[in-house]
Amino acid sequence: MAAKSNSSAERKARIEAMRRAERSRERRNRILTIGASVLIVAGLAVGGTVLIRSQSDDSSSTASDSKATGKWETGSDGVKTWSTKLTQNHVTKTVKYPMVPPVGGDHDPVWQNCNGDVYDKAVKNENAVHSLEHGAVWVTYNSKASDADVKALAEKVKATPYTLMSPVEDQKDPIMLSAWGAQRTVTSATDPNLDKFFETYVQGKQTPEPGAACTNGVS
Repeated sequence: MAAKSNSSAERKARIEAMRRAERSRERRNRILTIGASVLIVAGLAVGGTVLIRSQSDDSSSTASDSKATGKWETGSDGVKTWSTKLTQNHVTKTVKYPMVPPVGGDHDPVWQNCNGDVYDKAVKNENAVHSLEHGAVWVTYNSKASDADVKALAEKVKATPYTLMSPVEDQKDPIMLSAWGAQRTVTSATDPNLDKFFETYVQGKQTPEPGAACTNGVS
């Protein structure tokens, strides 16, 4: 019992730390935005051209295939992991992913907001995959999921930084959980594997860009 209480306390502390870090990033981003605006105005005043957006990764706008090779490998805990390294290039066209929902691969330069964000309509795979790259867990469901489960899942997501939730109608099972390179099905909002997946994969060791923002993206 004591061990369970300690685990719960540690999890709450980790979530609070992530919330503080996210708030700090938001303040820093606001300052940077104001500074950038001043520079842009100054540049325009003298007729200069200011570059306001760039990509540090591969910025190809012609890629439409994730180029992901590999297959699912299912562990004894029921979690499936992708067998090969997933690409991380930034692209601006639709990506054809080899899994539904996708768990990695080339993606849009802008992430989907994932600070406990719940969407009642489908989001773009390419934006959600970028969120996974930042260490988010993506909760998805289709019309076979019960209304009660959808409501309970939404409350769970809203209380957990680095998560997002949206419908994916063509997924295999009613409720699925995805992280970068990992995925599993859960039977309901009360399935204990839900909490286990969150504990392992929210900002977990699989995260390619730990600590990267989950706000100021696509909403």
